[in-house]
Amino acid sequence: MLRPLRDTDFDRWNEVRVRCGDWLTQWEPLPPEGWGDPNGKRLYQSRCVAREQESRLGSAYAFGVFLEDNFIGEANLSGIQRGPVQTANIGYWIDKERAGKGYIPEAVAVIFKFAFEDLGLHRIAISIVPRNEPSHGVITKLGIRHEGIAVRYIEINGAWEDHDIFAITVEEWIERRRFFMDNFILRTPHR
Repeated sequence: MLRPLRDTDFDRWNEVRVRCGDWLTQWEPLPPEGWGDPNGKRLYQSRCVAREQESRLGSAYAFGVFLEDNFIGEANLSGIQRGPVQTANIGYWIDKERAGKGYIPEAVAVIFKFAFEDLGLHRIAISIVPRNEPSHGVITKLGIRHEGIAVRYIEINGAWEDHDIFAITVEEWIERRRFFMDNFILRTPHR
């Protein structure tokens, strides 16, 4: 299940972030100086308020990923641009213990459906550090097109890193919608 994170999710979110800290931070930007503990409650609450405001403005949508009411990660649609481009980016992370079980490809497929069918976007991009094999596995399962490499694109853990850029357009979504629905969105849970 995907839904926005709430104040009441903090303890579960924090437990996963702390337990998986070393595994997650190798793929994430460093927090800005002076922001305090990135896993602290005050910053988490501020983040929830900001995400709610972004959702109201239509500039981003952040979702917690839940399995039987257990928090297991996040999947976000961000950087939404309207006008002639109608585009956005997807980012995600998952509890190390739940990685590789198909939850993030399922979440990403649901976000594709939301972005193309509800928001009317034209293109969705996913940027991945080339050495991030688990995230490349998500893209492989989904069969998303590789567009190229963005050189020193995003600061990751203190260093500017290249990113593989993958994308899907609404035309590709329409052509492959049945694949996404059958394999990720409507399938019977079997795990």
